[in-house]
Amino acid sequence: MKPWRPEKVISGGQTGADRGGLDAAIACGLAYGGWVPKGSRAEDGRVPDRYRMREHHEWGYAGRTKKNVGDSDATLVFSSSRETAGPGTRLTLDYALRARMPCLFIELNRGREANVRAIHSWLRRVRPTVLNVAGSRESTCPGIEVRVRDILVEVFEDT
Repeated sequence: MKPWRPEKVISGGQTGADRGGLDAAIACGLAYGGWVPKGSRAEDGRVPDRYRMREHHEWGYAGRTKKNVGDSDATLVFSSSRETAGPGTRLTLDYALRARMPCLFIELNRGREANVRAIHSWLRRVRPTVLNVAGSRESTCPGIEVRVRDILVEVFEDT
């Protein structure tokens, strides 16, 4: 079966998994963007303009998270493990489940090859046009941004 890749990747622009997803989209020539809270703030300051983020009218992360889930066809969430998933990651999973949107949780501790296979299989089955990428922040899961980018570049380039 032929691999599937979305036309667009969106996220909340936070450091870590969010930016890893956007960086993979940029590297693979996909459309990208998403919603950030009012003020365009992330844990490292203002979200860089290169990510093409739009400001949500709310100051908190809950509103932008709900908007990104709602604007996508499916959500892909990354963390080292379920035990290390922070409140923002759990909030994203909760919104996706409540909206009955396809959602896949990737535990990076499972290993790169297993995760690439799992994502390929899920994308073929779900076939999202717009993919929301979310997960742990860089401060709570050092190196996640690069790991997510590298995994998704491999997935998207295989198509």
